[in-house]
Amino acid sequence: MEALNHHLCDMPKREKDEIELIRTWTLPATVTMGSAVRAKGVLQEIQARLPAISKKSISLEGVDLTLAMTANDKTAFNAAAAIVAKVVAEAGAMPVIPREIEDILTIKTSERHRWLADGRLPSAGTRTVRLNGRARQITFHVFDPKVVEDLLDRGAAEEWRVEDAEAKA
Repeated sequence: MEALNHHLCDMPKREKDEIELIRTWTLPATVTMGSAVRAKGVLQEIQARLPAISKKSISLEGVDLTLAMTANDKTAFNAAAAIVAKVVAEAGAMPVIPREIEDILTIKTSERHRWLADGRLPSAGTRTVRLNGRARQITFHVFDPKVVEDLLDRGAAEEWRVEDAEAKA
């Protein structure tokens, strides 16, 4: 009997753990709008929705999101993959946050504040978040991705800079 089971004893026990489950998603240009900051924002949104043990399993390289886990975590992998797929599908409609709009339109914080105050940069509302590890909350304006895409396509930021320069003169 020992001779029959002998082939099973020689297998390293960690071999199965080394097999990885990997899935990759590419963020479309309509989601990132050419912004690495926006891509990172999508990654952070995914991490916020994932269970704590899966947060480190997702990574971003350029516009490619990669989920990698060991073969032993197949159930957790499938659950995480479903969450990632859902967020990637919804990402086009996710509101654009201030640091993302500054990167997408290549504008300064002061320009964003000024254009928001005078109504040229329309807000889609506000979002309040609690800062991690602190009791403080911050509230900031968010922007409609369709409006941001339109502003980017027609070069509105450049026009507004020219208008501001003429108004100062």
